[in-house]
Amino acid sequence: MTSEPRYAPTESTHVTAVSAGAALVFTWDADARIEVRDLGGEVVIEANAAGLRTLAGHLLVLAGDGVPDGSHLHLEDSNGLEDGSVGLVLERSDEG
Repeated sequence: MTSEPRYAPTESTHVTAVSAGAALVFTWDADARIEVRDLGGEVVIEANAAGLRTLAGHLLVLAGDGVPDGSHLHLEDSNGLEDGSVGLVLERSDEG
């Protein structure tokens, strides 16, 4: 008896960035939707489940062992974020 997976694997997009000589690989789920809005006194990040997994993955890459202080990822309108979103920078800062 053979069993088939219940869900097809999620397609993804990989982007490799180099920061201080370290190669960082960021992955987006194919169906990820992430929107960032500035409401004046607070920022709202709205995402579907795939988008939340994608953001969590980006943060885990930046939190990885050996990732240099100051490593960062820019997400922008139509470049990782939904149209109309304000830009978002995820940055590692180990200095207190």
